[in-house]
Amino acid sequence: MLAPREIDEYILPTERRIIRVREHWAVMLTPILQSGAVLVLIVLAEQNLPDSVFVDNLAFYGALVVVVRFTILVMLWWVERIVVTDKRVMKSQGIITHKVGMMPLGKVTDLTFVRSLTGRMFGYGKIVIESAGQAQAFDEIDYIPRPEEIYEAISELVFGEKRQTRSGLLPLPRRRGR
Repeated sequence: MLAPREIDEYILPTERRIIRVREHWAVMLTPILQSGAVLVLIVLAEQNLPDSVFVDNLAFYGALVVVVRFTILVMLWWVERIVVTDKRVMKSQGIITHKVGMMPLGKVTDLTFVRSLTGRMFGYGKIVIESAGQAQAFDEIDYIPRPEEIYEAISELVFGEKRQTRSGLLPLPRRRGR
């Protein structure tokens, strides 16, 4: 099996990568709790049911399915990347079927920053990206680590220089030697 392509391979030579992260580990809390609960139920059921080869096999294969499912979810989380360049926001995901979603920063009209109580406790947030009347590949990035830093970087890329350019307030270049 071939490894999925790195997200950096999709960055154009004219782009500059600003941020490259994977989703916060807290996205894995639900699969961890689900897998743990099912494994505990399997162990309890196996201990309380009469001893038989059938029950032992059923418990073994049930636990194997839970572990394989959890392993696949961890692998999917591990290969998923979020990249912000000076021209677009990209999100790559998938192992067998690789998908890269992209939103040009020029189409962004509004950014919303959301941080729940659990997000503040664990250190993640959500950024909602709105665009000018078109459906984009994605419109929100959830479970993003260092959300304030990433929100400020995207805000600066989208609204920072453009606002100055529209009003004509770009600083003049400095002359050397004077």
